[in-house]
Amino acid sequence: MAEEADATVKEPLDLIKLSLDERVYVKLKGDRELRGKLHAYDQHLNMILGDVEEVVTSVDIDEETFEEIVRTNKRMLPYLFLRGDGVILVSPPLRS
Repeated sequence: MAEEADATVKEPLDLIKLSLDERVYVKLKGDRELRGKLHAYDQHLNMILGDVEEVVTSVDIDEETFEEIVRTNKRMLPYLFLRGDGVILVSPPLRS
């Protein structure tokens, strides 16, 4: 019965609480995306992620052809402290 009460989502941060120790997707300002295991968070959405894959997307315009050139840079990080003021979206893992 206590587990059932813990699994209910009444507030937005309850959904993040259910995602502790699971891989989450985080979209940040500045065309940055993170995927990693959520170890901790607070009410400001500061987070500690582990086994993080960071993807940074940049769009440049070719001066001769005026075509958009999309570049993506990926890197892996063992741990990352993420400041919450840059967070746009947090997506928990899919549950069946």
